[in-house]
Amino acid sequence: MIEFKMPSLGSDMDEGTLNEWLVKPGETVTRGQIVAIVETTKAAVEVECWQEGTVNELLVPVGETIQVGTTLATLLAPGEHPQKGPHKQPEPAVKPAAKRAAPASPRAPSPPAAVPAAPAAPGRRRWVSPAARRLAQSLHVDIDAVQGTGPQGAVTINDVEHAAAAKPPAQPTVKPAAKPTAADRAAQMRKSIAAAMSRSKREIPHYYLADEILLEKSLTWLTTRNAQRSIDERVLPAVLLLKAVGLAAQRYPEFNGFWREDGFEPATGVHVGVGISLRGGGLVAPAIHDVPDKKLGELMENLTDLVARARSFSLRSSEMSDPSITVTNLGDKGVDAVFGVIYPPQVAIVGFGQPAERVCVIDGGIRVVTTVQATLAADHRASDGHRGALFLTAINELLQQPDLLEK
Repeated sequence: MIEFKMPSLGSDMDEGTLNEWLVKPGETVTRGQIVAIVETTKAAVEVECWQEGTVNELLVPVGETIQVGTTLATLLAPGEHPQKGPHKQPEPAVKPAAKRAAPASPRAPSPPAAVPAAPAAPGRRRWVSPAARRLAQSLHVDIDAVQGTGPQGAVTINDVEHAAAAKPPAQPTVKPAAKPTAADRAAQMRKSIAAAMSRSKREIPHYYLADEILLEKSLTWLTTRNAQRSIDERVLPAVLLLKAVGLAAQRYPEFNGFWREDGFEPATGVHVGVGISLRGGGLVAPAIHDVPDKKLGELMENLTDLVARARSFSLRSSEMSDPSITVTNLGDKGVDAVFGVIYPPQVAIVGFGQPAERVCVIDGGIRVVTTVQATLAADHRASDGHRGALFLTAINELLQQPDLLEK
């Protein structure tokens, strides 16, 4: 039997509310299939399943708020049959209990105590989501009398609302609890960000480096390439920066991974988290996976899609849980440099300020060229300043050879 658990969706999230199941018991699931939608303070996250099997039981009803690590469902492995699973073993014990209940005896009152548990799953209480229970109280609805229609007979908000509507008109004097407003959501997001960033500054010994990078060669090369593409296929300069960071992180793996349990754990791939500001305030940093392996056109498509889904509050669990290094790019926001705060358990964040024309000394002469300030905030437990300088230098060198970024 395989347990499917609530994944971690970032260090600033320790719980979420199950909004929807997209599978039913008996259905077959494959690796990477989206099986549920969980609401967090930052987005409605599509939760993927990374095991293959058949859905055996959905353990959490819609509307329930659950902690990270909670078992959401059980799956049968390929070839496994329900009757062979551990959850089916207690069945033979139920039948003898029913036989003992037949004779009338002084001990007859004892067996009936076990009878009510028979219709429900063995050992499991009746599921009522906290939101449904609160709504029932506000509408003066007897929650024990409500018929549940959710998974495993769970009582949902809709069930309570239907029960309230079936009462005499004079009874429902209290309106259902209002849904969280955009302001409420923004306030919760700020609390989540504050918790994660406070943890970062408290636990991670940051060090900071900066480097001014000439963009003339990259921008000239990109302009020429974009002229050969249709408008829909053109690539933004930000994509060049993402690819350069991805390739540099591949060369210097101590900046691409996680600090866990007093030790550094290298990531298996370079999954670059992209800092995205949200229209209502706040930010998220979901990942673009396997950045070094993708061509610029594909990265541009990935970035466009990621930004659109982040701002519509629709992301995937893998995008939230496994960024191995983060890039924050302020683009045209008008500041020269940004020094980021590392997002734990990551160990590095790269920042880019606004590209701008500046007076520089090049080959003994003075020129006006376009440059960008690149910064690195890194975890001193995983690396030191010397390696950090080499990492920033690698980003610089890659941007001076833009042909390498297209491969």
